[in-house]
Amino acid sequence: MIDLFTFGTPNGRKVSILFEELEADYTLHVVDISKGEQFAPEFLAISPNNRIPAIVDSDGPGGKKIEIFESGAILIYLAEKFGKFIPADPHARIECLKWLMWQMGGFGPMLGQAHHFLRAAKEDVPYGKERYVTEAKRLYGVLDGHLAKSHFLAGDEYSIADMACYPWACRHEWHQVDLANYPHVSRWKDEIAKRPAVARGMVVPNDR
Repeated sequence: MIDLFTFGTPNGRKVSILFEELEADYTLHVVDISKGEQFAPEFLAISPNNRIPAIVDSDGPGGKKIEIFESGAILIYLAEKFGKFIPADPHARIECLKWLMWQMGGFGPMLGQAHHFLRAAKEDVPYGKERYVTEAKRLYGVLDGHLAKSHFLAGDEYSIADMACYPWACRHEWHQVDLANYPHVSRWKDEIAKRPAVARGMVVPNDR
C-alpha cells in the first residue's frame, strides 16, 4: 500500500491524477497547508522541505519502505514502478523528462509567484505582478509553440509530463492568462480534461 500526503493544490493534483490514471490503491492523508499542518514533525520526517505532496511506499525497491517528496520525483517513481505513463522509447522518454523538468523549474514556480502577487500578497506590489504575469505569458507561449507540433508533451503518448503541467494550466485565470491566445494549449487542456481519471484526481482530497 502507498500512503499519499497531499492537499488541493496544482502540485498535489499532479500525483493524485497519476494515482487515478494507474488505478492504484493508495491511502489518502490530508495535509491542510492552510492550517500549517505541513510543519508537523510527523510530516517533516517524510518531507523535510515542508511541501506537499509526499508518499510512503511500504513496498519500495527490494521490498523496503521508501519515502519520497518532490512531486516530480514522485511522478517518475510511480510511473517506473507501474510501468505506465513514461515512454519506453529512449528519445520519447527524454522528451517526457525534459518537459517534466520544465514544469518543475519554470511553469510551476513562476505561475505560483504570479498567484502570490495577484492573490495573496499583503500589500500591492505592481512590479511583482507585472514581472510574474509577463513570465507566465511567456511560458504559455513556449508551451503553445511546442504543442503546435506535438500532440502531447512527449509526442503522441500521454505521460507524466502532461499530468504535471495540466493542473497549473487549469488555473490560467489566476495568473491572468487568456487561453484564447494559446489555442494549442487550449486544445491540449480540453482533451486532458475529458479523461475520467483526471477528473477524479483533480478533486482529491475534497471528494475522496
